[in-house]
Amino acid sequence: MKNSPGMTPAQGEQSQFVKNSVLYKEFLAEREEILKHKWIESEKAGADIGFEKALLDWIVKYRSSWRSKRLKGAKTEST
Repeated sequence: MKNSPGMTPAQGEQSQFVKNSVLYKEFLAEREEILKHKWIESEKAGADIGFEKALLDWIVKYRSSWRSKRLKGAKTEST
């Protein structure tokens, strides 16, 4: 894989390691859900509610159930 300009080969390997990590993939999946929530709530409000408000609202209302479903799905896939 090609490194970004100004990156050493070691930095490129670290970057690739991070992108392939489970933690980073979970972060991206959660971010995607928050952005969907932001879009839906902004549509309801008739204006952009902003990322921070969407983030806090999503965490309070949906994060625990979303994570539970993901964990159950991951366990089902691994068995």
